[in-house]
Amino acid sequence: MHRILIVDDDITFALMLKTWLAKHGFEVETASSVAAGRKLIEEKRFSLLLTDMRMPDQDGIYLLQWLGERNEPIPAIVMTSYADISNAVISMKLGASDYIAKPVNTDELLKKINETIELTQKTRSRKESDTKAERANAERSAAEAYIEGHCDAASRLYEHVRLVAPTNMSVLISGESGTGKEHIARLIHDRSRRSGKPFVAMDCGTIPRELAASEFFGHVKGSFTGAVSDKVGAFEAADGGTLFLDEVGNLNYETQVQLLRALQERRIRRVGGSREIPIDIRLVVATNENLESAIGRGTFRADLYHRINEFSLRVPPLRDQREDIMLYADFFLDQANRELGKQVTGFDRTVAAALTAYDWPGNLRQLKNTVMCATLLATDEYITLHELPAEIRDNGNGAGNTLLRNPDEEETRIRRALAAANGNKSMAAKMLGIDRKTLYNKLHAYGIE
Repeated sequence: MHRILIVDDDITFALMLKTWLAKHGFEVETASSVAAGRKLIEEKRFSLLLTDMRMPDQDGIYLLQWLGERNEPIPAIVMTSYADISNAVISMKLGASDYIAKPVNTDELLKKINETIELTQKTRSRKESDTKAERANAERSAAEAYIEGHCDAASRLYEHVRLVAPTNMSVLISGESGTGKEHIARLIHDRSRRSGKPFVAMDCGTIPRELAASEFFGHVKGSFTGAVSDKVGAFEAADGGTLFLDEVGNLNYETQVQLLRALQERRIRRVGGSREIPIDIRLVVATNENLESAIGRGTFRADLYHRINEFSLRVPPLRDQREDIMLYADFFLDQANRELGKQVTGFDRTVAAALTAYDWPGNLRQLKNTVMCATLLATDEYITLHELPAEIRDNGNGAGNTLLRNPDEEETRIRRALAAANGNKSMAAKMLGIDRKTLYNKLHAYGIE
Protein backbone atom coordinates (compact mmCIF):
# COMPACT_ATOMS: atom_id res chain seq x y z
CA MET A 1 0.00 0.00 0.00
CA HIS A 2 1.32 3.44 -0.93
CA ARG A 3 1.66 5.95 1.89
CA ILE A 4 0.96 9.64 1.19
CA LEU A 5 1.86 12.64 3.35
CA ILE A 6 -0.40 15.70 3.18
CA VAL A 7 1.18 18.94 4.46
CA ASP A 8 -1.54 21.61 4.70
CA ASP A 9 -2.55 23.98 7.49
CA ASP A 10 -6.22 23.79 6.41
CA ILE A 11 -7.03 20.95 8.80
CA THR A 12 -10.59 20.44 7.52
CA PHE A 13 -9.42 20.17 3.91
CA ALA A 14 -6.55 17.84 4.88
CA LEU A 15 -8.87 15.48 6.79
CA MET A 16 -11.37 15.46 3.95
CA LEU A 17 -8.61 14.64 1.47
CA LYS A 18 -7.21 11.97 3.80
CA THR A 19 -10.62 10.26 4.02
CA TRP A 20 -11.12 10.43 0.27
CA LEU A 21 -7.66 9.00 -0.51
CA ALA A 22 -8.12 6.23 2.05
CA LYS A 23 -11.23 5.11 0.15
CA HIS A 24 -9.00 4.76 -2.92
CA GLY A 25 -6.55 2.45 -1.17
CA PHE A 26 -3.90 4.83 0.13
CA GLU A 27 -2.47 5.08 3.64
CA VAL A 28 -2.42 8.77 4.53
CA GLU A 29 -0.67 10.90 7.16
CA THR A 30 -1.29 14.64 7.64
CA ALA A 31 0.78 17.52 9.00
CA SER A 32 -0.39 21.11 9.53
CA SER A 33 3.08 22.70 9.38
CA VAL A 34 6.36 22.25 7.54
CA ALA A 35 8.10 21.35 10.80
CA ALA A 36 5.59 18.57 11.50
CA GLY A 37 5.93 17.34 7.93
CA ARG A 38 9.72 17.20 8.19
CA LYS A 39 9.45 15.18 11.40
CA LEU A 40 7.16 12.61 9.76
CA ILE A 41 9.45 12.33 6.71
CA GLU A 42 12.41 11.62 8.98
CA GLU A 43 10.46 8.93 10.83
CA LYS A 44 8.58 7.14 8.03
CA ARG A 45 8.79 6.26 4.34
CA PHE A 46 6.31 7.90 1.95
CA SER A 47 5.47 7.19 -1.67
CA LEU A 48 4.25 10.74 -2.33
CA LEU A 49 4.12 14.19 -0.75
CA LEU A 50 1.13 16.53 -1.23
CA THR A 51 2.01 19.99 0.04
CA ASP A 52 0.33 23.37 0.08
CA MET A 53 2.40 26.42 -0.86
CA ARG A 54 1.44 28.65 2.08
CA MET A 55 2.07 27.35 5.60
CA PRO A 56 2.17 29.06 9.02
CA ASP A 57 5.88 28.43 9.68
CA GLN A 58 7.48 27.96 6.23
CA ASP A 59 6.20 27.43 2.68
CA GLY A 60 6.10 24.53 0.27
CA ILE A 61 9.18 25.81 -1.56
CA TYR A 62 11.19 25.63 1.66
CA LEU A 63 10.04 22.02 2.17
CA LEU A 64 11.10 21.09 -1.39
CA GLN A 65 14.48 22.75 -0.85
CA TRP A 66 14.92 20.77 2.35
CA LEU A 67 14.07 17.54 0.56
CA GLY A 68 16.54 18.42 -2.17
CA GLU A 69 19.32 19.00 0.34
CA ARG A 70 18.56 15.63 1.93
CA ASN A 71 18.35 14.01 -1.53
CA GLU A 72 15.16 12.40 -0.27
CA PRO A 73 13.57 10.35 -3.10
CA ILE A 74 9.97 11.42 -2.44
CA PRO A 75 7.96 12.67 -5.43
CA ALA A 76 5.90 15.76 -4.62
CA ILE A 77 2.75 17.38 -5.99
CA VAL A 78 2.29 21.02 -5.03
CA MET A 79 -1.22 22.37 -4.34
CA THR A 80 -1.51 26.06 -5.15
CA SER A 81 -4.01 28.77 -5.95
CA TYR A 82 -4.09 30.16 -9.49
CA ALA A 83 -2.59 33.44 -8.24
CA ASP A 84 0.54 31.56 -7.11
CA ILE A 85 1.14 29.78 -10.42
CA SER A 86 4.62 31.33 -10.69
CA ASN A 87 5.53 29.62 -7.40
CA ALA A 88 4.44 26.32 -8.94
CA VAL A 89 6.99 26.86 -11.69
CA ILE A 90 9.68 27.48 -9.07
CA SER A 91 8.62 24.36 -7.16
CA MET A 92 9.00 22.20 -10.28
CA LYS A 93 12.52 23.56 -10.74
CA LEU A 94 13.20 22.39 -7.18
CA GLY A 95 12.07 18.86 -7.98
CA ALA A 96 8.28 18.75 -7.64
CA SER A 97 6.73 16.22 -10.02
CA ASP A 98 3.59 18.23 -10.73
CA TYR A 99 1.22 20.85 -9.39
CA ILE A 100 -2.55 21.21 -9.11
CA ALA A 101 -4.59 24.35 -8.64
CA LYS A 102 -6.97 24.91 -5.73
CA PRO A 103 -9.85 24.30 -5.34
CA VAL A 104 -8.68 20.77 -6.04
CA ASN A 105 -10.47 18.62 -8.61
CA THR A 106 -10.29 15.23 -6.87
CA ASP A 107 -10.49 13.18 -10.07
CA GLU A 108 -7.64 15.16 -11.61
CA LEU A 109 -5.65 14.82 -8.38
CA LEU A 110 -6.14 11.05 -8.28
CA LYS A 111 -4.92 10.80 -11.88
CA LYS A 112 -1.82 12.86 -11.09
CA ILE A 113 -1.10 10.79 -7.96
CA ASN A 114 -1.30 7.48 -9.83
CA GLU A 115 0.77 8.79 -12.75
CA THR A 116 3.44 10.21 -10.45
CA ILE A 117 3.74 7.04 -8.37
CA GLU A 118 3.81 4.85 -11.48
CA LEU A 119 6.43 7.06 -13.14
CA THR A 120 8.52 7.07 -9.96
CA GLN A 121 8.46 3.28 -9.77
CA LYS A 122 9.49 2.93 -13.41
CA THR A 123 12.23 5.49 -12.99
CA ARG A 124 13.64 3.77 -9.91
CA SER A 125 13.58 0.40 -11.68
CA ARG A 126 15.40 1.84 -14.68
CA LYS A 127 17.95 3.59 -12.51
CA GLU A 128 18.74 0.37 -10.68
CA SER A 129 19.70 -1.27 -13.98
CA ASP A 130 21.82 1.64 -15.25
CA THR A 131 25.25 2.80 -14.21
CA LYS A 132 25.56 6.04 -12.26
CA ALA A 133 27.11 7.86 -15.22
CA GLU A 134 24.42 6.67 -17.65
CA ARG A 135 21.69 7.83 -15.29
CA ALA A 136 23.23 11.29 -14.93
CA ASN A 137 23.59 11.73 -18.69
CA ALA A 138 20.05 10.57 -19.42
CA GLU A 139 18.53 12.86 -16.81
CA ARG A 140 20.58 15.85 -17.97
CA SER A 141 19.63 15.29 -21.61
CA ALA A 142 15.95 14.90 -20.76
CA ALA A 143 15.94 18.03 -18.61
CA GLU A 144 17.58 20.17 -21.31
CA ALA A 145 15.64 18.82 -24.28
CA TYR A 146 12.12 20.10 -23.69
CA ILE A 147 9.38 20.83 -21.23
CA GLU A 148 5.75 19.77 -21.56
CA GLY A 149 2.98 22.27 -20.96
CA HIS A 150 0.21 21.56 -18.46
CA CYS A 151 -2.73 23.31 -20.13
CA ASP A 152 -5.47 21.26 -21.78
CA ALA A 153 -4.23 21.93 -25.33
CA ALA A 154 -0.64 20.87 -24.52
CA SER A 155 -1.80 17.84 -22.51
CA ARG A 156 -3.88 16.59 -25.44
CA LEU A 157 -0.95 17.03 -27.82
CA TYR A 158 1.52 15.08 -25.69
CA GLU A 159 -1.03 12.37 -24.96
CA HIS A 160 -1.49 11.89 -28.72
CA VAL A 161 2.30 11.82 -29.14
CA ARG A 162 2.52 9.08 -26.54
CA LEU A 163 -0.15 7.09 -28.40
CA VAL A 164 1.24 7.37 -31.93
CA ALA A 165 4.99 7.25 -31.21
CA PRO A 166 5.28 3.43 -30.73
CA THR A 167 3.40 2.77 -34.01
CA ASN A 168 4.79 2.91 -37.54
CA MET A 169 2.11 5.33 -38.79
CA SER A 170 3.01 8.35 -40.92
CA VAL A 171 2.31 11.53 -38.95
CA LEU A 172 1.30 14.96 -40.25
CA ILE A 173 2.13 17.75 -37.79
CA SER A 174 0.40 21.06 -38.43
CA GLY A 175 0.89 24.33 -36.63
CA GLU A 176 2.00 27.91 -36.98
CA SER A 177 5.63 28.85 -37.51
CA GLY A 178 7.65 28.69 -34.31
CA THR A 179 5.36 26.31 -32.40
CA GLY A 180 7.99 23.55 -32.18
CA LYS A 181 6.89 21.10 -34.87
CA GLU A 182 10.38 19.63 -35.32
CA HIS A 183 10.62 19.12 -31.56
CA ILE A 184 7.39 17.07 -31.71
CA ALA A 185 8.79 15.06 -34.63
CA ARG A 186 11.96 14.29 -32.67
CA LEU A 187 9.89 13.33 -29.65
CA ILE A 188 7.90 10.86 -31.77
CA HIS A 189 11.17 9.35 -33.01
CA ASP A 190 12.72 9.18 -29.54
CA ARG A 191 9.67 7.36 -28.17
CA SER A 192 9.40 4.95 -31.09
CA ARG A 193 10.94 1.54 -31.73
CA ARG A 194 13.25 3.29 -34.18
CA SER A 195 14.86 5.52 -31.54
CA GLY A 196 18.24 3.82 -31.95
CA LYS A 197 18.28 4.58 -35.69
CA PRO A 198 18.81 7.87 -37.57
CA PHE A 199 16.52 10.88 -37.41
CA VAL A 200 16.98 12.86 -40.64
CA ALA A 201 15.35 16.28 -41.00
CA MET A 202 14.86 18.14 -44.29
CA ASP A 203 13.47 21.65 -44.82
CA CYS A 204 11.45 21.36 -48.01
CA GLY A 205 11.21 25.12 -48.32
CA THR A 206 14.96 25.48 -48.93
CA ILE A 207 15.48 22.71 -51.52
CA PRO A 208 16.03 24.04 -55.07
CA ARG A 209 13.65 22.44 -57.56
CA GLU A 210 16.45 21.06 -59.74
CA LEU A 211 18.21 19.40 -56.76
CA ALA A 212 15.14 17.97 -55.00
CA ALA A 213 15.49 14.44 -56.42
CA SER A 214 19.17 14.34 -55.50
CA GLU A 215 18.47 15.55 -51.96
CA PHE A 216 15.79 12.92 -51.42
CA PHE A 217 17.21 9.92 -53.29
CA GLY A 218 20.91 10.69 -53.83
CA HIS A 219 22.82 10.56 -57.10
CA VAL A 220 25.69 8.73 -58.78
CA LYS A 221 28.88 10.38 -59.92
CA GLY A 222 28.58 12.14 -63.28
CA SER A 223 24.77 11.99 -63.41
CA PHE A 224 24.59 15.78 -63.86
CA THR A 225 26.86 18.80 -63.86
CA GLY A 226 28.33 19.15 -60.40
CA ALA A 227 27.83 15.49 -59.43
CA VAL A 228 31.52 14.91 -58.78
CA SER A 229 30.94 11.93 -56.48
CA ASP A 230 28.22 9.54 -55.36
CA LYS A 231 25.79 11.00 -52.85
CA VAL A 232 23.49 9.34 -50.32
CA GLY A 233 20.04 10.95 -50.22
CA ALA A 234 17.80 11.55 -47.22
CA PHE A 235 15.83 8.32 -47.70
CA GLU A 236 18.97 6.17 -47.53
CA ALA A 237 20.41 8.21 -44.66
CA ALA A 238 17.24 7.66 -42.64
CA ASP A 239 16.97 3.92 -43.40
CA GLY A 240 15.67 2.10 -40.34
CA GLY A 241 14.82 5.38 -38.65
CA THR A 242 12.64 8.46 -39.16
CA LEU A 243 12.59 10.93 -42.07
CA PHE A 244 11.18 14.32 -41.09
CA LEU A 245 10.06 16.66 -43.90
CA ASP A 246 9.42 20.19 -42.65
CA GLU A 247 7.14 22.54 -44.66
CA VAL A 248 6.15 19.70 -46.98
CA GLY A 249 3.59 21.97 -48.66
CA ASN A 250 6.46 23.75 -50.43
CA LEU A 251 7.37 20.73 -52.57
CA ASN A 252 6.76 21.20 -56.28
CA TYR A 253 4.39 18.89 -58.13
CA GLU A 254 7.11 16.79 -59.80
CA THR A 255 8.86 16.12 -56.50
CA GLN A 256 5.52 15.18 -54.92
CA VAL A 257 5.09 12.47 -57.58
CA GLN A 258 8.57 11.09 -56.88
CA LEU A 259 7.97 11.16 -53.14
CA LEU A 260 4.66 9.34 -53.46
CA ARG A 261 6.24 6.63 -55.62
CA ALA A 262 9.03 6.07 -53.09
CA LEU A 263 6.55 5.79 -50.22
CA GLN A 264 4.33 3.36 -52.10
CA GLU A 265 7.09 1.09 -53.39
CA ARG A 266 9.44 1.43 -50.42
CA ARG A 267 12.26 1.56 -52.93
CA ILE A 268 14.30 4.41 -54.34
CA ARG A 269 16.73 4.86 -57.21
CA ARG A 270 19.55 7.37 -57.12
CA VAL A 271 19.58 10.02 -59.84
CA GLY A 272 21.56 8.56 -62.74
CA GLY A 273 21.59 5.10 -61.16
CA SER A 274 19.97 1.86 -62.29
CA ARG A 275 19.89 -0.11 -59.02
CA GLU A 276 16.74 -0.04 -56.89
CA ILE A 277 17.49 0.36 -53.20
CA PRO A 278 14.98 -0.90 -50.59
CA ILE A 279 14.30 1.58 -47.81
CA ASP A 280 12.62 1.26 -44.43
CA ILE A 281 11.67 4.64 -43.00
CA ARG A 282 8.99 6.10 -40.76
CA LEU A 283 7.74 9.37 -42.27
CA VAL A 284 6.85 12.42 -40.19
CA VAL A 285 5.99 15.66 -41.99
CA ALA A 286 5.11 19.17 -40.86
CA THR A 287 3.36 22.16 -42.38
CA ASN A 288 2.18 25.60 -41.36
CA GLU A 289 -0.35 25.80 -44.19
CA ASN A 290 -3.68 24.10 -44.82
CA LEU A 291 -2.86 21.22 -47.16
CA GLU A 292 -6.54 20.53 -47.85
CA SER A 293 -6.83 24.07 -49.22
CA ALA A 294 -3.69 23.44 -51.28
CA ILE A 295 -5.36 20.33 -52.71
CA GLY A 296 -8.34 22.46 -53.69
CA ARG A 297 -6.01 24.91 -55.46
CA GLY A 298 -4.30 22.05 -57.28
CA THR A 299 -0.88 22.69 -55.73
CA PHE A 300 -0.76 19.54 -53.56
CA ARG A 301 -1.64 15.99 -54.54
CA ALA A 302 -4.57 14.42 -52.69
CA ASP A 303 -3.08 10.91 -52.91
CA LEU A 304 0.19 12.10 -51.31
CA TYR A 305 -1.77 13.92 -48.61
CA HIS A 306 -3.57 10.74 -47.59
CA ARG A 307 -0.30 8.78 -47.69
CA ILE A 308 1.46 11.17 -45.27
CA ASN A 309 -1.58 11.78 -43.06
CA GLU A 310 -2.21 8.43 -41.40
CA PHE A 311 -2.30 10.32 -38.10
CA SER A 312 -2.47 14.07 -37.60
CA LEU A 313 -1.27 16.27 -34.76
CA ARG A 314 -1.94 19.98 -34.30
CA VAL A 315 0.58 21.94 -32.27
CA PRO A 316 -1.36 24.75 -30.53
CA PRO A 317 -0.12 28.34 -30.86
CA LEU A 318 1.32 29.90 -27.73
CA ARG A 319 -1.66 32.27 -27.37
CA ASP A 320 -3.80 29.17 -26.71
CA GLN A 321 -1.46 28.11 -23.88
CA ARG A 322 -1.44 31.32 -21.82
CA GLU A 323 -1.44 29.50 -18.48
CA ASP A 324 1.83 27.79 -19.51
CA ILE A 325 3.64 30.85 -20.88
CA MET A 326 5.58 31.47 -17.66
CA LEU A 327 6.43 27.77 -17.45
CA TYR A 328 8.04 27.99 -20.90
CA ALA A 329 9.63 31.37 -20.12
CA ASP A 330 11.25 30.00 -16.99
CA PHE A 331 12.56 27.01 -18.96
CA PHE A 332 14.06 29.31 -21.61
CA LEU A 333 15.56 31.46 -18.85
CA ASP A 334 17.45 28.45 -17.52
CA GLN A 335 18.78 27.78 -21.02
CA ALA A 336 19.75 31.43 -21.49
CA ASN A 337 21.58 31.53 -18.16
CA ARG A 338 23.63 28.47 -19.18
CA GLU A 339 24.43 29.76 -22.66
CA LEU A 340 25.23 33.32 -21.62
CA GLY A 341 26.93 32.55 -18.31
CA LYS A 342 24.37 34.68 -16.44
CA GLN A 343 22.57 34.13 -13.13
CA VAL A 344 19.24 35.86 -13.62
CA THR A 345 16.76 34.52 -11.06
CA GLY A 346 13.44 35.20 -12.77
CA PHE A 347 10.91 37.76 -13.99
CA ASP A 348 9.27 40.51 -11.98
CA ARG A 349 5.47 40.64 -11.74
CA THR A 350 5.02 43.27 -14.46
CA VAL A 351 7.06 41.20 -16.90
CA ALA A 352 5.07 38.06 -16.12
CA ALA A 353 1.85 39.99 -16.81
CA ALA A 354 3.23 41.39 -20.10
CA LEU A 355 4.47 38.00 -21.33
CA THR A 356 1.17 36.33 -20.47
CA ALA A 357 -0.94 39.04 -22.13
CA TYR A 358 1.03 39.14 -25.40
CA ASP A 359 -0.27 37.08 -28.36
CA TRP A 360 3.15 35.78 -29.55
CA PRO A 361 2.77 35.66 -33.35
CA GLY A 362 6.18 33.94 -33.48
CA ASN A 363 5.11 31.45 -30.80
CA LEU A 364 7.72 29.52 -28.77
CA ARG A 365 10.58 30.57 -31.04
CA GLN A 366 9.74 34.24 -30.42
CA LEU A 367 9.38 33.68 -26.67
CA LYS A 368 12.76 31.90 -26.55
CA ASN A 369 14.47 34.73 -28.45
CA THR A 370 12.80 37.35 -26.25
CA VAL A 371 13.94 35.65 -23.05
CA MET A 372 17.45 35.19 -24.44
CA CYS A 373 17.79 38.89 -25.33
CA ALA A 374 16.22 40.02 -22.03
CA THR A 375 18.63 37.80 -20.09
CA LEU A 376 21.55 39.30 -21.97
CA LEU A 377 20.35 42.83 -21.22
CA ALA A 378 19.43 42.21 -17.58
CA THR A 379 21.65 43.87 -15.00
CA ASP A 380 19.66 42.91 -11.91
CA GLU A 381 18.45 39.71 -10.29
CA TYR A 382 15.12 39.86 -12.13
CA ILE A 383 14.19 40.71 -15.72
CA THR A 384 12.15 43.93 -15.81
CA LEU A 385 10.00 45.67 -18.42
CA HIS A 386 13.05 47.66 -19.52
CA GLU A 387 14.55 44.49 -21.02
CA LEU A 388 11.47 43.60 -23.11
CA PRO A 389 10.89 44.65 -26.75
CA ALA A 390 8.49 47.58 -27.16
CA GLU A 391 5.72 45.56 -28.84
CA ILE A 392 5.56 43.18 -25.87
CA ARG A 393 5.93 45.82 -23.20
CA ASP A 394 3.33 48.16 -24.72
CA ASN A 395 1.20 45.39 -26.29
CA GLY A 396 -0.93 47.56 -28.55
CA ASN A 397 -1.28 50.54 -26.24
CA GLY A 398 -0.36 52.98 -29.01
CA ALA A 399 3.22 53.46 -27.87
CA GLY A 400 4.56 52.63 -31.33
CA ASN A 401 8.32 52.39 -31.46
CA THR A 402 9.01 54.48 -28.36
CA LEU A 403 11.28 52.58 -26.04
CA LEU A 404 10.37 54.32 -22.80
CA ARG A 405 8.50 57.49 -21.95
CA ASN A 406 11.38 58.61 -19.70
CA PRO A 407 14.22 59.90 -21.98
CA ASP A 408 16.93 59.19 -19.41
CA GLU A 409 15.83 55.57 -19.05
CA GLU A 410 15.50 55.27 -22.82
CA GLU A 411 19.05 56.49 -23.42
CA THR A 412 20.38 54.15 -20.73
CA ARG A 413 18.65 51.17 -22.29
CA ILE A 414 19.95 52.04 -25.78
CA ARG A 415 23.53 52.32 -24.50
CA ARG A 416 23.15 49.03 -22.61
CA ALA A 417 21.86 47.25 -25.73
CA LEU A 418 24.73 48.59 -27.87
CA ALA A 419 27.25 47.41 -25.28
CA ALA A 420 25.64 43.98 -25.08
CA ALA A 421 25.68 43.73 -28.89
CA ASN A 422 29.33 44.86 -29.07
CA GLY A 423 28.29 47.87 -31.17
CA ASN A 424 26.27 45.84 -33.70
CA LYS A 425 23.38 48.20 -34.39
CA SER A 426 21.19 45.60 -36.13
CA MET A 427 21.46 43.26 -33.15
CA ALA A 428 20.89 46.12 -30.71
CA ALA A 429 17.74 47.18 -32.59
CA LYS A 430 16.46 43.61 -32.42
CA MET A 431 17.08 43.49 -28.66
CA LEU A 432 15.25 46.79 -28.22
CA GLY A 433 12.29 45.73 -30.35
CA ILE A 434 12.66 48.57 -32.87
CA ASP A 435 13.78 48.79 -36.49
CA ARG A 436 17.30 49.90 -37.47
CA LYS A 437 16.14 53.26 -38.83
CA THR A 438 14.43 54.15 -35.55
CA LEU A 439 17.59 53.22 -33.66
CA TYR A 440 19.71 55.51 -35.87
CA ASN A 441 17.27 58.38 -35.25
CA LYS A 442 17.51 57.87 -31.49
CA LEU A 443 21.31 57.60 -31.61
CA HIS A 444 21.37 60.96 -33.37
CA ALA A 445 18.88 62.48 -30.92
CA TYR A 446 20.91 61.43 -27.88
CA GLY A 447 24.28 62.16 -29.48
CA ILE A 448 25.41 58.55 -29.15
CA GLU A 449 28.30 57.64 -31.44
